[in-house]
Amino acid sequence: MSKVLLINGSPRKDGNTFLALSEAAKTLNELGVETEIAWIGMRPVRGCIACGKCHELRNDKCAFDDDICNEMIAKMSAADALVVGSPVYYGQPAGQVLALIQRAFYAGAQVDNKPAAAVAVCRRGGATAALQTLMMPFQLKNMPLVTSQYWNIVYGMNKGEAKLDVEGMQTMRHLARNMAWLLKNNAPSPAKEEWQPMHFIR
Repeated sequence: MSKVLLINGSPRKDGNTFLALSEAAKTLNELGVETEIAWIGMRPVRGCIACGKCHELRNDKCAFDDDICNEMIAKMSAADALVVGSPVYYGQPAGQVLALIQRAFYAGAQVDNKPAAAVAVCRRGGATAALQTLMMPFQLKNMPLVTSQYWNIVYGMNKGEAKLDVEGMQTMRHLARNMAWLLKNNAPSPAKEEWQPMHFIR
């Protein structure tokens, strides 16, 4: 059975981001896909300091093991697909979820070619910018982006208001159906050319 990891990047464990992800998870379960909603918690998540130790050690872990990052790396690597949800702060995703994704992907989370989706939850504006920011790391990891009938956005400010966004909840269900469809059409990953990095300063 395929498994989708849904990361709740909100400091509120059961807030509107959780409700959006739960709607997607419920539909995935109904379609025979296992899910796990993992909350990143309220403790600080450190940003990458570009020390390079993870690449020296080559153990697919961040050298700093004092927050949730390595636990999430293991979960990402074990899952077949990924959904990252975040509230919108100042037109951007929450800082802690960005720090997590940047460190996890750089340190070696095994996510290449796995379907991925981002979900932004906001009071009013800034969701499309936050959504784009969340999706950009997926594209660097060859992760097929899972879309829906609309951008993966849910609206709500106070706790529980996301459930009142009828279209937003429908968007989450349709996202889940698209994710399940991709997982069940499990063609082998395409061949990958050796990376040829190029810098513009010579």
